[in-house]
Amino acid sequence: MDLERGGAGAGCYSTPEKKKDSWRTALTLAYQSLGVVYGDLSTSPLYVYKNTFAEDIEHSETNEEIYGVLSFVFWTLTLVPLLKYVLIVLRADDNGEGGTFALYSLLCRHARVGLLPNGQLADEELSTYKKTDGGGAAPPMGADAAASRVKMLLERHHVLQRLLLLLALTGTCMVIGDGVLTPAISVFSAVSGLELSMSEEQHKYVEVPAACLVLVALFALQHYGTHRVGFLFAPIVITWLLCISVIGVYNIFHWNRHVYRALSPCYMYKFLKKTRRGGWMSLGGILLCITGSEAMFADLGHFSQLSIQIAFTCVVYPALILAYMGQAAYLSRHHTIESDYRIGFYVSVPEQIRWPVLGIAILAAVVGSQAVITGTFSIIKQCSALSCFPRVRIVHTSSKVHGQIYIPEINWMLMVLCLAVTVGLRDTKRLGNASGLAVIAVMLATTCLMSLVIVLCWHRSVFLAICFILFFGAIEALYFSASLVKFLEGAWVPIALSVIFMAIMYLWHYGTLKKYEFDIQNKVSIDWLLGLGPNLGIVRVRGIGLIHTELVSGIPAIFSHFVTNLPAFHQVLVFLCIKSVPVPYVRPEERFLVGRIGPEESRVYRCIARYGYRDVHKDDLEFEKDLVCSIAEFIRSGVSHPGSTAERSEKDDNRMAVVGAGIRLCEEDADPEDAAGPSGSKEIQSPATARNKRVRFVVPESSDMDSSVKEELRELMEAREAGMAFIVGHSDVRAKSGSGFIKRLVIDVGYDFLRRNCRGPAFAVSIPHASTLEVGMVYDV
Repeated sequence: MDLERGGAGAGCYSTPEKKKDSWRTALTLAYQSLGVVYGDLSTSPLYVYKNTFAEDIEHSETNEEIYGVLSFVFWTLTLVPLLKYVLIVLRADDNGEGGTFALYSLLCRHARVGLLPNGQLADEELSTYKKTDGGGAAPPMGADAAASRVKMLLERHHVLQRLLLLLALTGTCMVIGDGVLTPAISVFSAVSGLELSMSEEQHKYVEVPAACLVLVALFALQHYGTHRVGFLFAPIVITWLLCISVIGVYNIFHWNRHVYRALSPCYMYKFLKKTRRGGWMSLGGILLCITGSEAMFADLGHFSQLSIQIAFTCVVYPALILAYMGQAAYLSRHHTIESDYRIGFYVSVPEQIRWPVLGIAILAAVVGSQAVITGTFSIIKQCSALSCFPRVRIVHTSSKVHGQIYIPEINWMLMVLCLAVTVGLRDTKRLGNASGLAVIAVMLATTCLMSLVIVLCWHRSVFLAICFILFFGAIEALYFSASLVKFLEGAWVPIALSVIFMAIMYLWHYGTLKKYEFDIQNKVSIDWLLGLGPNLGIVRVRGIGLIHTELVSGIPAIFSHFVTNLPAFHQVLVFLCIKSVPVPYVRPEERFLVGRIGPEESRVYRCIARYGYRDVHKDDLEFEKDLVCSIAEFIRSGVSHPGSTAERSEKDDNRMAVVGAGIRLCEEDADPEDAAGPSGSKEIQSPATARNKRVRFVVPESSDMDSSVKEELRELMEAREAGMAFIVGHSDVRAKSGSGFIKRLVIDVGYDFLRRNCRGPAFAVSIPHASTLEVGMVYDV
């Protein structure tokens, strides 16, 4: 199956195409989303009350503290996941995709805030480049003027553009940090039920090894993918939600039927009035009840807006409310006699069913951790596609399920960090402080980006955007301050992790930007290329030469460096640019942007392969076939008519055409012995013998085709038969003389270290090493 197009998996994800809004489809996706989106959020009752009452609140003979915490939990779940995410943020999708980078991508399309200057007007013609209006009614009077003013302000000040990128990267780094902390706290809290069967001194020596064992098994099985066991995820989470709901209802009727009174917001005021500073600090534990809420938006591309709304409002939200009310009802009758470490989820579970519940909790924690780890892989892939993270090896674990990927380097790094955090903190309270800060920081970043989306993308009034950021920002800032005050008690962990990943991302983005600017300043004129010929000792050899470049126009300096040292190049020359555009995916028929450099007899082309941040790169054989067939389709379509003047200016160089994969000229034949093509035609055979399939490149001998077009197609076929070479630069980037100490440190040490230890450009496009020719060159930036 074509990985570019994706596919609906059995019990996991849907295709990236627009989903139908039928109720049957929505309910099916809602069921599937329970196992992918809500694993983390549904396991939060395991540790919320234990973290909240760890030491900040002293117990009293009344239930005001317990009722106050329940009131905070109820209204936090109502305002943040339900109101903010389900009703508002989910509408800010980028062609069905969600997450921090989806919001940043939307902003980059509505205002020129992207720092990498490789955008083209042709990119705006992509079908997925459409600009959303929020799906609502017409914008109010003056909204367009306000959007224009905000757009001009962002485009005029580079400092604001850098701050916007910094905000997006901060949210991304906190998501990666959450990928370390969530598995640790979820698994550790799940196995904490073992403490009820042993003494307080013994369980400290059992919980940590048990949690580490589960975590090692979780990360070790990542390379198999989840498509084989993914069908079990939804039943496990549904069983867990049903379990905590039933236990909650039992505790309410058995211990305290009047606990529903705590849902009144007046108990929040009484709680803070009585507990004062201790109550404010305990908010760091209460905010853990919304851990995993961001996944509803981040995983939007795998499901649909309606399915996620149905799953949360009808299943997850009522189950969590019942679970927290049940725990509060139990604690309201036992808080004066239970010791601190006994306050938790398992003490409220009837003793007869504690062991089965423990098993279900561990499975639910594993499912929730799996979703967070997969989400971390996805967001790192997005960062890499937008030149904000070094190139890494991306393995697609399923050819049928869109979005299931595995990154070996990141997986083992996450495992080491997760084990270090578990062993180092070894306490639910410290793990909760760390996880809470990461969660609330991501939400704050989303709130800030959403306020800009409301104005720039939805064309709503600035007043509405200000109200949004003030209301939700105030709630999240309150929780953020309560988490930050516990910096020395575990909250430093996500900050340290985000600083490390932020440094990696910013170093890579800065180095990539400087390298691109060097390429622009040192590119070679097209006249120089056209002047190369036999009189200068330059010979043309058989075959197709693919020169990898980051430039979308002009001739890269690396080619002149190559020709200077080796005065020969191929009979067909293709300047290939693999470019990421700020859209989630590019349709296969819009993938290639093909143009001609110089007159037709020069046989020099430019091909820009455009990919979205969620696109799957094809293997070398498929990419090679699509590339050659797209050039052939460009030649056959006659965009540059015979006899036209050479395209020598950059304006003419950008005169390119979007072509499909040459479907009218390229065919696939599953019979390798049928070597004869149609009568009066020639063909190119791809070396895809491993698939027992070959590609036929058919040149019809029709009378209406110009003879020069036929000749150009035949020459392309002959070059393809002779072989294809991929010429890529092996650049040594260093700070130019006279640079300051900081720049030398960033370029000569930081960026150089990352460049030497990441994947090369040849790996990024899956070109075999045997066909790769590296050209060394020094970049003084």
